[in-house]
Amino acid sequence: MPIKVAIQGIKGSNHHQVAKDYFDEDFELLECLSFDAVVDQLLQKKADKGIMAIENSIAGSIIPNYALVYQNNLHIIGEQYLNIHHNLMVLKGQKFGDIKEVSSHPMALLQCKEFFKNYPEIRLVEDVDTAETAKRIQEQKLGHVAAIAPKVASELYGLDIVADNIQTIKNNSTRFIIVKTKNKEIPKEEINKASVRFITDHKRGSLATVLNVMSDCNLNLTKIQSLPVIETPWKYAFFVDVTFGVYSDFEKAKSLLNIMLEDIKVLGEYKNAML
Repeated sequence: MPIKVAIQGIKGSNHHQVAKDYFDEDFELLECLSFDAVVDQLLQKKADKGIMAIENSIAGSIIPNYALVYQNNLHIIGEQYLNIHHNLMVLKGQKFGDIKEVSSHPMALLQCKEFFKNYPEIRLVEDVDTAETAKRIQEQKLGHVAAIAPKVASELYGLDIVADNIQTIKNNSTRFIIVKTKNKEIPKEEINKASVRFITDHKRGSLATVLNVMSDCNLNLTKIQSLPVIETPWKYAFFVDVTFGVYSDFEKAKSLLNIMLEDIKVLGEYKNAML
């Protein structure tokens, strides 16, 4: 039986491309219109694994997804990086000059903002997904409407690309995490990256002390993101990603931090996809 993989978006989206790149085995795609729906599919055991974008090299962190992973006790079991190519596509037979409206995911619109400054007459409309707009254009035969989507969407839904690679920064990459409700996908000797959430006390230098422990244990901090602790005003939790050469270094750091910190949780242990 193929594994069931839940994604935010539909066939032809960037999440779909990540699923194709990450999973060697056959999989059944479960299309979701939101990241909350992806989580629900996992919690209800309708999906075996889920894929969630977590940060973009231009727009930064997708902060709500950090909270979703932690609050729903999900485990990060892998990651994948995808170079993002935004293409403007229309119904076959339409031309660039016919476009009156462009509909796409807010992140895609943000990443192509400079391109559209040259076309103030085109209305930009936020939508739930890149590929979903492409599919709707094809199904409803929408003239004068364009979608921003990956090339695969134009192939799936029979649209014409009238402008390619319209993203402002050409070297545009998004990091995706692979999540499930259970941890430990690979042996310890293959693990060289981890995601951790922790809370420090309000004493001066508390965060610096934590970071020093990580450094002393030969951990390389690759990401740090703070989020408010909702139940306690003006208190913050820190989400960090660390890489390491050997798993025993991470184990040593965990044992020390468990003593030092009032709250710490490992969100995932997996392979570093950047190597």
